[in-house]
Amino acid sequence: MEKQTYSQKVFTVDYDNQADVKVFVVKYENQAKKKIFFVKYENQADVKVYFVEYENQAGWTTSSKKHLFY
Repeated sequence: MEKQTYSQKVFTVDYDNQADVKVFVVKYENQAKKKIFFVKYENQADVKVYFVEYENQAGWTTSSKKHLFY
């Protein structure tokens, strides 16, 4: 049986208080837990993200969107 991979459409925001989730970028692909697809316009996104400098800063700010990644 082939494993199907799903991705979420995301939009990058300029400020952390606009984000549904704060994201930390890992160095290697095998460290990644989810796959995402970047869209050009905010209204096309399922989730808005903000990139943080440190892993301990990453996490959800909008709990109602968590189900999109599980």
